[in-house]
Amino acid sequence: MQRSKGILLSSGLGRSLWVLLMTVMLAGCAGPGLDDYSGMEPVLTPQEFFTGELSARGVVKNRSGEVIRTFDADISASWDDQGVGTLDEEFRFDDGEVQTRVWTLTPNEDGSLHADAGDVVEPGTMNWQGNAINMNYVLRVAYGEGDDTIDVSMDDWMYLITPDTLINETTMTKWGFEVGEIVLVIQKR
Repeated sequence: MQRSKGILLSSGLGRSLWVLLMTVMLAGCAGPGLDDYSGMEPVLTPQEFFTGELSARGVVKNRSGEVIRTFDADISASWDDQGVGTLDEEFRFDDGEVQTRVWTLTPNEDGSLHADAGDVVEPGTMNWQGNAINMNYVLRVAYGEGDDTIDVSMDDWMYLITPDTLINETTMTKWGFEVGEIVLVIQKR
């Protein structure tokens, strides 16, 4: 007697093989993790790079990859005696809009930093290895006309290129779909 393919997939073995296949396929879609940067140099330590006056220039892209805005920013960064960092940012966009954001970076017991700001509705945890930092958080941004806002998930990656230059790429998603990207260069002054 011959078993049909449908019966094989409904059996325990068939389901297990299906789950294994899907897991392998999804793992192949995963991007790099912080461990992939552990040996990279120059070494990026937030408390060292984000100190003093910094400047940034960048672009905002829509979900199609089209640049829809450009900006420059000034960042004033400092750390207190308890290891709490403050990043005071002022962004100036090409359409004349000015935005400010003040980040508070508080040490966690595991060595990471809890990252929060006024328009961050779900704070992030900043982790780093080698020359890279990763931080995920949810940001409330203006949307449409008037006072409408939308909460967007931010997957923030920073890479130290030279001791004074950092490249920052942020993927923005809503409901699991990519809705835009921010790319900028931050330089120590």
